[in-house]
Amino acid sequence: MKVILLMAVTADGMIARDSMQRIDWTGKVDKKYFVHITREAGAMIMGSKTFDTIGKVLPGRKNIVMTRDKIRTSQDRDLIFTSQTPGEIVKDLEAQGFESVALIGGSVVNTLFMKENLIDEIHVTIVPRLFGKGLSLFNETLDIRLELMDIGEIDKGHVLLKYRVKK
Repeated sequence: MKVILLMAVTADGMIARDSMQRIDWTGKVDKKYFVHITREAGAMIMGSKTFDTIGKVLPGRKNIVMTRDKIRTSQDRDLIFTSQTPGEIVKDLEAQGFESVALIGGSVVNTLFMKENLIDEIHVTIVPRLFGKGLSLFNETLDIRLELMDIGEIDKGHVLLKYRVKK
């Protein structure tokens, strides 16, 4: 199974000002790319704070929310709250026939997946904004080598970088 980390970052490398910031600053073209990749995968994984900032189930794909809060449950078949490890989630998705999944944050969840060596590709849209301070792509020190697969301007000043994680 291919795990694609899909994120937008500011030019100074921030994914948000804080953990509850709405993702309304990335631009229309980045949002279209996000919808394309997540629908193509059919499933996406996020942390509970990311889900709360989105505020709803995104249609047309399985929404998997990692949480330690046992109270969070859902009757919606496209919304799964889970306390499983990243490896367990990936194995379950493989068993269900998924070939890829989009990992959409936040920094804690991104780090959990990277530490288990589960991320295959990173697609990062660099948005021409600066936050100065905020949340990074990962929340711990890492030393991971990447191989550039593709680079392109997807909108005025918005650059999409696609990397393969070297394992």
